[in-house]
Amino acid sequence: MKQKLLIAFLIFFLAQGVSAKEERIRFNLKFGLFKGGEAELTVTDTVYEGRPAIHYHVLGRTTGLAEKLYGVYDIYETTVDAETHLPLKTIRSVKEGNYRRYNETFFFHDNDSIFSQRSGGRKVPENLVDIISVFFYFVHSQDVGKMVSGDGVTYPTINADKISDVSVRYLREEVVETDIGKVDCYVLNPAVEKGKVLERSDGIRFYMSKEKKLPVYITFEMKVGALKAVIRSYEIDGVEQITD
Repeated sequence: MKQKLLIAFLIFFLAQGVSAKEERIRFNLKFGLFKGGEAELTVTDTVYEGRPAIHYHVLGRTTGLAEKLYGVYDIYETTVDAETHLPLKTIRSVKEGNYRRYNETFFFHDNDSIFSQRSGGRKVPENLVDIISVFFYFVHSQDVGKMVSGDGVTYPTINADKISDVSVRYLREEVVETDIGKVDCYVLNPAVEKGKVLERSDGIRFYMSKEKKLPVYITFEMKVGALKAVIRSYEIDGVEQITD
């Protein structure tokens, strides 16, 4: 038993490159000049079934008046393979007003299938991603620096147990002024089903740091107005970072 435990620890530390890294980005969510919520993205090196992986944890919640009118507390978690950046497991925990939804989904890319706790097992398109990993998969699998405006890729993407195509287009490079300094960014434009919230299917802009490949600014054109996720802090292993 002790030998198995020792081997497990050795696998963990070797896979991590001796020490794990955790990056944490906090955002303010604003409707115009008014703050309506907060979001937090945590990216952690980890191990999944004995192989190096990356864990993305996204928390979004309302604050202040918005919390009193319609409370939201959503958590999205995605574990991806550290080499391929394809998802291995996702967790979706949604609390919006009186609505509740929880699901875990496991991905088996060797035979293009998934298992969802809500709907069971099924075959899926090759290289299926989820709504969180799609953006990171794009910036890690494409040579974005060589793209020209309008270039993009379409991926089969699962969200809320439903699979649809999500297209991610490269628009341009832009230097963004933030509370942590100036950040050189790629501006990406995902096109998703607009549903009941978005004004247009392409009404989202992701400003991804060229260096870190992490978002620092996101805009949404919603039917009720413009929503912005504005970075307010960035930490590595608990130490706050300043880029400028």
